Amino acid sequence: MALPPGPRTPAVVNTVRFAQRPLAALREWHRRFGDIFTVKMLGFGVGVYVVDPEAIRELFTGDQSDLEAGEANSFMEPILGPHSVLVLDGPEHLRQRKLLLPPFQGSRVGAFREIIRDVAEREIAGWRPRAEIVLRERMRALTFEVICRAVFGVTQRDRVERLRERLIAVVDSSPLFMISRAARADLGPLSPGGVFARRLRAADALLEEEIERRRGEPDLEQRSDVLSLLLRARDERGEGMTNAELRDELFTMLAAGHETTATGLAFAFELLLRTPRVLVRLREELEHGEDDAYLDAVVKETLRLRPVLDAAERTLTAPRTVAGWELPPGVKVYPGIALVHMREDLYPRPREFRPERFLQEGAESYSWLPFGGGIRRCIGAALALAEMAEVLRVAVPAVQLRPLRERPDPVVLRGITLAPRYGVRVAVERNVSRLLRDAGGDRQPSEFVSASA
Repeated sequence: MALPPGPRTPAVVNTVRFAQRPLAALREWHRRFGDIFTVKMLGFGVGVYVVDPEAIRELFTGDQSDLEAGEANSFMEPILGPHSVLVLDGPEHLRQRKLLLPPFQGSRVGAFREIIRDVAEREIAGWRPRAEIVLRERMRALTFEVICRAVFGVTQRDRVERLRERLIAVVDSSPLFMISRAARADLGPLSPGGVFARRLRAADALLEEEIERRRGEPDLEQRSDVLSLLLRARDERGEGMTNAELRDELFTMLAAGHETTATGLAFAFELLLRTPRVLVRLREELEHGEDDAYLDAVVKETLRLRPVLDAAERTLTAPRTVAGWELPPGVKVYPGIALVHMREDLYPRPREFRPERFLQEGAESYSWLPFGGGIRRCIGAALALAEMAEVLRVAVPAVQLRPLRERPDPVVLRGITLAPRYGVRVAVERNVSRLLRDAGGDRQPSEFVSASA
């Protein structure tokens, strides 16, 4: 079967170009080839990008029997493990998803907001005036602690640091260890594969220790962290999750919910700092507004303009017609998140940061896709949105930052995610929360600003 047209350049050229300037590459390919095009990439083979919202709706909501997202994500199995909801398909995927969903819905996520605010307040209070910080690094530290407390249920500093040391060593490993069996080959303790294997064993041992510790806690039935809820969860046959399944899902929550949310927050700060009009309005709304409509719109507009993933993934197991093209089995289909978010017919002046667009009309179905869609939509979407909103709620009224680069960070590929190349480097010009703490006061940031202006 003929595939849709696309760039004829070799896979290595496409991959290098995409890694260095992913959004620019995608925009050019879309402009040249239309709403469906084919790209060859190293490590991923032949993929067909789909930018038509109606075709994406059909992919996400229609018959899923010939679409395997788990197979498309299988390159992540060396780190996430074979039981991860991201690498499973069919009945196994549905079982894991049903067990995982309840802790991330509604009131459960609402209860985590206090944890997020507490972590954010302590993080931001430590930013000294005149200090220079890399926001993505600080947001990674913040989101890791949120996951430790809300997901793992760990609050003791020594245990948090042990988890950080061992788990981040694995998460930060080169993407080559995921996509290349040769790179993972253990050729001795000093070989790259040997170092990776040792880090993975150390992380697994610590997670096993935490799982067993929690199983033995006398207050397990009363605890509200995600790990405790999963330990109590039962499927339709009355069976719970094994330690191996729990290990893989905990690693998945860390890998999928730590780096991505931290990157989204770094993008949010950058966009706010580069758009003073929006920053001023957000600060005023947070200090004097009656609802969170504008805060939520800022979060949604950030994820529209700077999605952390450029596309979702599906692998065809049978011929399927997609956007008018008959595609053969074995081809990967990429619903193009970033490109849909840049469609002029959906978002007028799409390259502008305008949260008001989500106040006026909201987002049409399958035109806002930062978390994917259908039965594979990100389970942690509500938690990620809550994290971004609560961190901005704490930070924006309390701290004044200044970008250290004249121009915004270029968007590049980091692993499989889109990220700011330099991590958004800023200088701290004023920190009201730190002034309050040093003064021993208990006034609100807005009151302190008024009194000391």
